[in-house]
Amino acid sequence: MQEIISNKVYELRFKAGITQEALAEAIGVTRQTIIAIEKGNYTPSVILALRIGRFFKKPLEEIFSIKYDPSIKTRGHGE
Repeated sequence: MQEIISNKVYELRFKAGITQEALAEAIGVTRQTIIAIEKGNYTPSVILALRIGRFFKKPLEEIFSIKYDPSIKTRGHGE
């Protein structure tokens, strides 16, 4: 079973009424990084995740979560 990190960055950004560009500038990354995070194509580093949490004034657990995809098998970990 594969662990996948999901996030609510898009929802929080939309609710705050800010653009991808504005969020990127505020946390020190490119707009392309924000796009990749929102699409789930990029998992941010701990430092970047903390910047996102601080920007939205939310604990990381409210922004990021672990989901499991049972269709993807991984080696190890007792399998």
